Amino acid sequence: MSDKFYRLGCDIGGTFTDFVLLNDRTGEIKINKCLTTPRDPSDAVEQGIRELEGVTPDFVRAMDEVIHGTTLVINSIIERKGAKTGLITTRGFRDVLELGREIRYAPYDIFAEFPEPLIPRRFRLEVDERIRSDGTVIRPLDREEARDVVRRLVQMGMDSIAVCLLNSFENPAHELMIKEILKEEAPGISVSISYEVLPQIREYERTSTTVTNAYVKPLTGRYLSRLSDRLSSIGFDGKLFIMLSSGGITSVETAAEFPVRIIESGPTAAVISGQYYGKLFDISEMFCFDMGGTTAKSCLIQKGVAGVVPTFEVGRVQRFMKGSGLTIQVPVVDLMEIGAGGGSIAKVSKMGTLQVGPESSGADPGPICYGRGGTEPGITDADLLLGYLDENYFLGGEMKLDREAARLGIEEKIARPLGVSFIQAVWGIHDLINETMAGAAKTHIAEKGGNPRIVTVVAFGGAGPVHAYGLAKKLGAPRLLVPPNAGVGSALGFFTAPRAFDMVRSHKVALNQADFKEIERLFQEMETEGARTLRKSGEAEEIRFERSVDVRFVGQGSETTISIPEKDFTRVNREDVRSRFDETYKRLYGRTYPDSPVEFINFKIRASLPERLLELPKADPPSRGVSLADAVKGERQAYSGMVKEFIPYTVYDRYKLFPGAEFQGPAIVEERESTVIVGEDASVSVDDYGFLWIEMNQA
Repeated sequence: MSDKFYRLGCDIGGTFTDFVLLNDRTGEIKINKCLTTPRDPSDAVEQGIRELEGVTPDFVRAMDEVIHGTTLVINSIIERKGAKTGLITTRGFRDVLELGREIRYAPYDIFAEFPEPLIPRRFRLEVDERIRSDGTVIRPLDREEARDVVRRLVQMGMDSIAVCLLNSFENPAHELMIKEILKEEAPGISVSISYEVLPQIREYERTSTTVTNAYVKPLTGRYLSRLSDRLSSIGFDGKLFIMLSSGGITSVETAAEFPVRIIESGPTAAVISGQYYGKLFDISEMFCFDMGGTTAKSCLIQKGVAGVVPTFEVGRVQRFMKGSGLTIQVPVVDLMEIGAGGGSIAKVSKMGTLQVGPESSGADPGPICYGRGGTEPGITDADLLLGYLDENYFLGGEMKLDREAARLGIEEKIARPLGVSFIQAVWGIHDLINETMAGAAKTHIAEKGGNPRIVTVVAFGGAGPVHAYGLAKKLGAPRLLVPPNAGVGSALGFFTAPRAFDMVRSHKVALNQADFKEIERLFQEMETEGARTLRKSGEAEEIRFERSVDVRFVGQGSETTISIPEKDFTRVNREDVRSRFDETYKRLYGRTYPDSPVEFINFKIRASLPERLLELPKADPPSRGVSLADAVKGERQAYSGMVKEFIPYTVYDRYKLFPGAEFQGPAIVEERESTVIVGEDASVSVDDYGFLWIEMNQA
């Protein structure tokens, strides 16, 4: 038996850094949570591990792997703190970042703003070359001209350079030539070429994704290197993995090379947890709701599977307006940002109404009640004043909250300016964010063909269980599920995520003209590259490949993905491909067009290693003579949205609840990292794993 039997999940959020330590021999789980250190996130990682050593001495030397998720990449894009980056592109394509898809996200708003490109125009230079869409060269690249362009960018002081040439996904020769010149002329500069980052059709998306990768690559490389050194310095000599936005985990080397793939690294882990619970409990429709200190994310999981989409947006000018952000084309779990987090700021809008978010006070200074210098009232301040949080038991009592300061802040900044009573202001903050999230959640569920009245809502994050009851009530959902350690629940997802990597290659060809031998060669090239990427993690296990293709009607603007179970494409039957496409298209859109020809656009593979299974430990049955009364901590006056006044809520210690325990709301269930609120019209039961099943009475 291996002498390394611990695995550590570490999730750096905007406000808190979460830790889950798993003992693979016993299934025992230990958790910790500490404030994120924005200046250097690795400070919080070391601090959290040192604190865990207090309860599990010397576990670091027995640690096999650390699996890490971070918001560092997305934050550096939103805050524009990436590297000074240049772009080399084909003559005539310098302005593709501004032109985008030439669509106005708000066609009737003459003041609509668009995000500033990550690279100013003066740092975007062109080379006189041209490749056709079939990969044949029209105008060869002049090596000396390319060298001159590289030198000009170096003289401008670039830290990172992106290279994106027209149709290079079919023929990368010119991009590879420029990469070679960059190595000769500027060996210290970080380089991202589109053929390696995203060899896929669509000029704007490919350029935007490659530029984003180049923009965050130096910062991510430095951070991951510092984190590795930090972990080594405290005695860790195992493997460091990073969570991918697509729901897999990858080696630190791959994450440093393609940081654009880890943009949604942290939030994805909660969905992977939800996916695991969906399969464990056989829940057909699950709505995963993860609300932390800075944002709230959600995902509809159907039949135990979360959808993966090929594109998403970052840094939207209008937070919930599709088309107002920077487009990134990498596989990402189908997450939707549906609201704010515990640190989100409440204020009076220009229209004289209450507004909550999107600005957040984050970890530093945080909401007023943190007593760290925050002056703007936030959601956590309102939750405290409604009686939902105990100022003496926040983070298990490690962090005392300042109730009086929160009261003065809301009185002064919200109640008086709006001319409403103090309690209307406080309840308004809590209820408004629930209403905002419910509206966005209904849209998200409807778009996926789901029904909010049959979903089971599963709550994660420090603030998720506080707001999940209110959200479920507004959705009309029948059931709410709160896992143990919900406050760090997303970090648990790291242990159930597969070690996997997705690859895509565009090659546009009509189905009836396609050379299946050539396509098989393309798949084999990607599989070789995928295997090489996975082996960077030091694993020599058998690699599994899943193949799929994007197909569309000839001339159509969007594709439909169909899976290819055959291991050899030369054995695939053309009629089978067509019938699979028609079947999928009909299911999605209600009808198909059998007489219209179809074409292949993208070929995709997912390379993955065998999953390391997670066995959830079952909770201990109660000792003889132990009753529910032993779990009661007392009573607390908290606000009821049903009767619009403060009523007594029974407060339970989650660690003393046992399998089979049942009770009725109004109730508050407290654990170190989160608090569960249950209204008077809901009932709670505890299962063998310690999960809280909350049945909503929606009559």
